[in-house]
Amino acid sequence: MASLAQQIGGLRCPSLSTHLSRRSSYRNDSINHTVKRIQTTKAAAVVSNAQTRERMKLKEMFEDAYERCRTAPYEGVAFTVDDFHNAIERFDYNSELGSKVRGTVFNVDANGAYVDITAKSSAFLPVREACIHGIKHVQEAGIVPGMRDEYIIIGENEHDDSLILSLRQIQYDLAWERCRQLQAEDVVLKGKVVGANKGGVVAIVEGLRGFIPFSQISSNSSAEELLEQEIPLKFVEVDEEQSRLILSNRKARADSQAQLGIGSVVTGIVQSLKPYGAFIDIGGVNGLLHVSQISHDRVSDIATVLQPGDTLKVMVLSHDRERGRVSLSTKKLEPTPGDMIRNPKLVFEKAEEMAMTFRQRIAQAEAMARADMLRFSPESELSLNSDGILGPLGSDLPPDGLDLNESPLPEGSS
Repeated sequence: MASLAQQIGGLRCPSLSTHLSRRSSYRNDSINHTVKRIQTTKAAAVVSNAQTRERMKLKEMFEDAYERCRTAPYEGVAFTVDDFHNAIERFDYNSELGSKVRGTVFNVDANGAYVDITAKSSAFLPVREACIHGIKHVQEAGIVPGMRDEYIIIGENEHDDSLILSLRQIQYDLAWERCRQLQAEDVVLKGKVVGANKGGVVAIVEGLRGFIPFSQISSNSSAEELLEQEIPLKFVEVDEEQSRLILSNRKARADSQAQLGIGSVVTGIVQSLKPYGAFIDIGGVNGLLHVSQISHDRVSDIATVLQPGDTLKVMVLSHDRERGRVSLSTKKLEPTPGDMIRNPKLVFEKAEEMAMTFRQRIAQAEAMARADMLRFSPESELSLNSDGILGPLGSDLPPDGLDLNESPLPEGSS
């Protein structure tokens, strides 16, 4: 008979075996959960420690920065207080009307240009204020994005509080200053005739409109004929306060001929004939060839000798620069009396030679006049003897004195 233990061991109990297996599985799950919880707790502790160290590090950095700001605020800083103030001055601006600001164009359109003046909003330059000259687009005045210039504030846009700028006003002020300078230097400049009225014509000089009275125009051209022409001008009056700019073409023409002294030979064109003489254009200046200065022989009818459009050589007799008048002569150029009537071609061929003779005789006459003055001036320590010898001698005089009766003349002249 088998023992009881063997009998019991050989028995199978399904419910007990299942129960023991479940308990074992539950125990394992519990252990795994506990392990995971422990691991999670450790990981959290590691993260917490890392965050704590980071916070401590940041705290130390802030404390160090605070201490440096308190004890040495400028240590290691390249941007100084002076730099800061300079930056403020550079970007600060006065928005009052009439004040000047610097700005950079960043956009243009058909109406004008937008300018950055480092203000809270951009400024606008209308096309009418872009240039002292009349233009249709700002690009005609060289205004393009990137251009930096100085502007003057002339208004404010009510819609967006942006400022309205002007370059024209600055150029206008500079133009008046330039005109004053040119007047002081007494220079000749070109001006374009753009209009006319009963008293004269209007011309543009340095971007400003100036008035030229008809009495200050050297030619006989009408106002209509002068329109759109550029003519030489000089300033007569420059008054910015009264916006008064008076010009003279006559003075400018006369000045252009200033280098032509008495006795100079010039080529001219007959412009018109009058009973008392002929008006000759000599390089833009109207000179008068009086009927008595045409020839040594009497000229009863000027038209028999000269015609409008004729080209001829004349000699300058006098030059009134203030009134812009020049007196001319062909009579002084005649090799023999009456040549201007009989053989004008010969007169023009011999013009320079005869003019030289004339100038030498003028110089001799002036020297004799000065000698006469010295003869009656004891304080000059000079005298003129009966033979025409000037003495006593100076360092620049020849040993035998200066004979004022001697004057070299061209060969063949009397």
